[in-house]
Amino acid sequence: MSERHPMSVPVPRVTPLRGGSVLRWGVLGPGGIAEDWVSAVHRHTDQRVHAVASRSQERSEAFGQRHGIPRRYQGYQGLLDDDDIDVVYISVPHAQHHPLALEAIAAGKNVLIEKPIALTAVQAEEIAQAAKAAGVFAMEAMWSRYLPQSDILAQLLDDGALGDVRLVTAHLGWQWTYDPEHPNFDPAVGGGVMIDAGVYSLWFAHSVLGVPTSIAASGLLAPTGAETEALISLENDRGARAMVSASTTVTTPGLAAVYGTAGSVSYETSFVFPARLRITLNGAEQVWEDESGLVGRDGLAWQAAALASYVAEGRTQSPLHSLNDSVAVMRSIDEVRRQIGSLRTD
Repeated sequence: MSERHPMSVPVPRVTPLRGGSVLRWGVLGPGGIAEDWVSAVHRHTDQRVHAVASRSQERSEAFGQRHGIPRRYQGYQGLLDDDDIDVVYISVPHAQHHPLALEAIAAGKNVLIEKPIALTAVQAEEIAQAAKAAGVFAMEAMWSRYLPQSDILAQLLDDGALGDVRLVTAHLGWQWTYDPEHPNFDPAVGGGVMIDAGVYSLWFAHSVLGVPTSIAASGLLAPTGAETEALISLENDRGARAMVSASTTVTTPGLAAVYGTAGSVSYETSFVFPARLRITLNGAEQVWEDESGLVGRDGLAWQAAALASYVAEGRTQSPLHSLNDSVAVMRSIDEVRRQIGSLRTD
């Protein structure tokens, strides 16, 4: 049984941000998420990025200068051939996750692949199989799973503290201005709400209820065929249900909740970022606050520290969000998009 506070709230079991194994990282794709990721990792952990690669030497140089990264490559192969790099963070646009992950794995690199791991379940399975065959570590950057609040919820579920879980909700929306020329609205390159935001909502449902046995979805499509809204109902083999959504037409607070017969956990701030929880157990209520001091995308640091510890332990995938988990979420995304009628690649 976990160590408990007076109202039976677990203490989060997370990998310490400092003091553990340190890896030498390389970054493929110096875009916006990479800016936040490197900044968070350098400020809050002992992990260090030693190389960056871009198709543009100018972008590689500028990114390297901003973050103190000494090796700056034009093109990705130079970084993949660098024997001094232990692990590669793949932060290129969605459609390139699959091919570059396979190239990095073939080069013998451990990989952290920005979410979603691929565009389809077929692609995700190919990555998982390649990593297994090569014996390298591979992990999807489902960073919210490594935040302290996610472990608190996991402990409550594992201990049965919430009783029989019957309902899960998760609603996430980021408003986009429609632009038919923007990749966000091009389904052939991973455009659409499911790949960008829906992956979080579905991951949350999966993390609580497991792989669903049934999915029912409705939504809206942009003129380009990319989905802009999705409302999704899921059910597992025990009859528990989830209702989740994703939207690009409105911005929502990103709230989520888990309801059981003996208690509930509700997020008072977005479940994607370091959050505040309201926990109710047998009628007693307590608000849990994240005391790490990390806010917003600073929380990206947790997954980097966790990955380094897994590699040091000799693991080849995450014990918290396995490659099978990544494939399962992608299967659900595939099914949602099939029902909504959005175009996609296989």
